[in-house]
This record gives sequence, C-alpha cells and structure tokens, in this order.
Amino acid sequence: MNQQGASGAVGETASGPAAAGPVAFIGLGHMGAPMAANLARAGVDVRGFDLSAEAVAHAREAGVPIAATAAEAVAGARVVITMLPVGRHVIDAYTGGGDGSGDAGLLAMAAPGTLFVECSTIAVDDARKAHERALAAGHRNIDAPVSGGVMGAEAATLAFMVGGADVDVAEARPLLEAMGRRIVHCGGPGLGQAAKVCNNMILGVSMIAVSEAFVLGERLGLSNDALFEVAANASGQCWALTTNCPVPGPVPASPANRDYQPGFASALMAKDLDLAAQAIASTGVHAEAGSLAAQIYARFAEGDGAMRDFSAIITDIRERSLTTEVSGERGEGAS
Repeated sequence: MNQQGASGAVGETASGPAAAGPVAFIGLGHMGAPMAANLARAGVDVRGFDLSAEAVAHAREAGVPIAATAAEAVAGARVVITMLPVGRHVIDAYTGGGDGSGDAGLLAMAAPGTLFVECSTIAVDDARKAHERALAAGHRNIDAPVSGGVMGAEAATLAFMVGGADVDVAEARPLLEAMGRRIVHCGGPGLGQAAKVCNNMILGVSMIAVSEAFVLGERLGLSNDALFEVAANASGQCWALTTNCPVPGPVPASPANRDYQPGFASALMAKDLDLAAQAIASTGVHAEAGSLAAQIYARFAEGDGAMRDFSAIITDIRERSLTTEVSGERGEGAS
C-alpha cells in the first residue's frame, strides 16, 4: 500500500485554508453543516451537498454554498470531505453514486489525484477499505474523525485524529485547522479511526463509572456536591466528571443542567462503542469493561435515551437501582 501518497501542490504552496482550492463537502448533518460553514467563513471555496432537503436548507442558512448534485459539488474539487453516518454510507458514496441517482460514485466523479478526507466515525476496517478504493481509483485518502460534538463543530474547536500519509495530512491540515483546534496525526491509514474508537471507549466506560458512583453516593447519603468536590480533586478526576458531569449543579455547562439535551447523544455513543466492540472482537483483546459498556449503551439507546446526552445514562442506573433488593438498612454495618 502506498504510504507516501502523491505530491500535492496544495501541501507545497498553501499558506492557509483558502489556498486549498475548491472543496466538496458531502454530508451536511448536525456536524457537517457547521464544519462546512467554518470553511466558508475561512474563505474556502466550499460546495456542500446532502441528500436531505432539511439538512441542505439548514446548511444554506449557515452560509454554506450548496451544489445541486454530488457530481456538481465534486467537479473541479481538489479536496473532497465526507461526513456521513456509518461506514457503508461512506463506501457507497465513494463507489456507488454519492447523489443517490445511481451514477458512478464520488471516486469516479473526482479529477485524478483528488484528496479525499473522511471525517465520519466508522470502523477501522471500513476506513482502510475506503483508503484502498481511493488509491485504486487514482486518488489519495486520509481518515480524520473528530471529537468535540456539535458545539465543537460550531465553535471550530474540534479535535481531529488523522490517519494517512504525511504529505496528504500536511495538505489537509490548513482545512482541518479552519474547523478545529487540535490535529493529531496518529499514523497510517485507519489509525485516526483507531484512536477515535479507543478514546470513546474510555469515555463511555468512564461515564458509566462516574454515574454509578454518584448513584451509589446518593444511596449512602452523600451529596452530589460533596462527591464532586472530592473526586474532581482526587484520583477519580476525569473528563466525564469535570466537564460533562452527569448530575446538575457542579458543572453549570454540562447537559445535566439542560435535562440532558445533547451534547453527544447516547445513540452516537452506542454506535461508537459498537465500533469498539467490533474492534475488540477482531483483535481478540480481552476488554471486558469496553464490551460491557457497549451493551449498556446499546440497551439505553433502544428507547428514549437515544436522543438524550450520553451522560443521561445516570437516569437509567437510578431507575434500575430502584428495583434492586437492598440487603439491610442503610447505615447499618456488618455485625
């Protein structure tokens, strides 16, 4: 597999994102629309496309120039960015007609040597498949999934975890910097997705642990404020506690203070943990906590929890705790 990629004029001469030339942005959902809008604000000649009329209307209101078809968006583009729901959508867009018309996919529409930047969160195997198909079609590809949620996308403070050849990452960097605050080159093709799935497994497991600790503290008569004050300044400190605290009060900006409006929806956490579970199975890693977290969030996302922030898992833990038989009275120790 070619790890070096083709030499790109943009990487050699660009002084900022506007120098990247025409950029096609395929996928204008909750994340894609603000990302594309930030590129437009940075002076990039961006052309957006989405199959959803609602998404297109929202993106247009945000200042994203809209193409009538994927072919129109990609025509003459030097970079094609995709932000799509799952891996099969990415592969289908690359090879099977990105505008849903049955025409050839994005790889066939693009000019030779186009740099494809895949920002969706997909399986590592799918990212590598997309990379191989892009190379086989005479293009270049990097995977660059993001962290930071909708708020990060809107504020251009996303973190990008990037996998691909050095020269291709360098070419894409000015564009990524227009949409985010931190860009980490994690290695070769697929390793951006590998970093993303590992990071979100840590996040999912830690949010469950933090939530269980608060419910346990409540049962023991400990106030949430007291537990937060201790854990936030001791060895229990973590992002799930100090930034996305699952109880209202201690962290005013956390979704718990807005009835768990996301944020990062539990359905998305369930999706990412499923990707982690797939990676665990394919590698044979004995990862019990990650596998259990995937099961817990999958169950929670089957119902009303799907569109609540992933910190709302604490409400599920509380509800299940009410049905748990308690041995002995609270406050009585062992004899």
